[in-house]
Amino acid sequence: MPERIPTAAEIKRWRQYLADERAEASVYRDLAMRRDGEEQTILLSLAAAEGRHEQHWLGLLGEHAKKPVHPSLHNRLLGLLARRFGSVFVLALAQRAESRSPYATDADATDTMAADEAIHEEVVRGLATRGRIRLSGSFRAAVFGANDGLVSNLSLVVGMGATGVSSQVVLFSGVFGLLAGALSMGAGEYVSVRSQRELIDASQPTQVTLTAAPSLDLENNELVLVYLARGMSRETAEHRAAERLGQYSCDCDPSTSLQPDKFEEVDEHETLGTAWGAATSSFCFFASGAIIPIIPFLFGLTGMGALLLSCVLVGITLMGTGAVVGLLSGASPLWRGLRQLGIGMGAAAATYLLGLASGGLIGS
Repeated sequence: MPERIPTAAEIKRWRQYLADERAEASVYRDLAMRRDGEEQTILLSLAAAEGRHEQHWLGLLGEHAKKPVHPSLHNRLLGLLARRFGSVFVLALAQRAESRSPYATDADATDTMAADEAIHEEVVRGLATRGRIRLSGSFRAAVFGANDGLVSNLSLVVGMGATGVSSQVVLFSGVFGLLAGALSMGAGEYVSVRSQRELIDASQPTQVTLTAAPSLDLENNELVLVYLARGMSRETAEHRAAERLGQYSCDCDPSTSLQPDKFEEVDEHETLGTAWGAATSSFCFFASGAIIPIIPFLFGLTGMGALLLSCVLVGITLMGTGAVVGLLSGASPLWRGLRQLGIGMGAAAATYLLGLASGGLIGS
């Protein structure tokens, strides 16, 4: 059977695949250098798999592999970020890259390679999920606070501007809108975190069973109720109560004889953070978003030009925050950015129309 002669288009496509496989393997190796234990092993295994794919394209290219090409822009950016940061942000980008693999529809890629890429997406998703969970609380507060500041203060500024009041009044409205909103966000977050922590503290079991047990009535053993309330079966609860009362000790069944009352420690400080920390960060996040709509007025711009520039600045910021949310969630950054933009501009347009109507009523 004569050896297949690849076309120019095939050679070009294979070279690109080869460059991208090498780049992806390098990304995983760079990420592995910043990890240890199981995560490092997983990342090195992914790099080895990309190396096997690289050998496949080298075999098809033969002598045509000698002329290297650059990886795709996405993979070059990914490599740069992996070398500099090695964060969950890079893993989220890698997850998205794996999800866009063309091997499932490319006849020159093997079924094993296509299956590898599909599995790689899930592996990277799992690694990224660990970081996403660690980020979820602070990231939610940052996105919610900044976007709330952007949208609410832009709506206030354009609404006031539409009524026909002076630019100075619009500026002061925006400044006090920033302060009122940021203080409200900070106070609300403080109360929220404090209340949640108090509820959790109230639910934690105490060691009262150890001190009260010797004085309990043996015939009406209230201690059994304690263990039943904690979710134990009646058999286990009775066994534990008997141990606490000193009736007998038995280590024959670890599932019922658990020895000292030990409760799983939950690091609530890591989960909830401090109330003052949450309040401060919410204040800053809201203020960082709310100051953007008033920037044109702070620099002396007035009238419709200042309002339009405010909308442009807020729109760019909304697109940016939406894109970051999309990247971290493994979704399309463009779609998430457009969604944020649409929500923000829709709210601003509604208040602008209300401002026009209010200005008309005031003028009449």
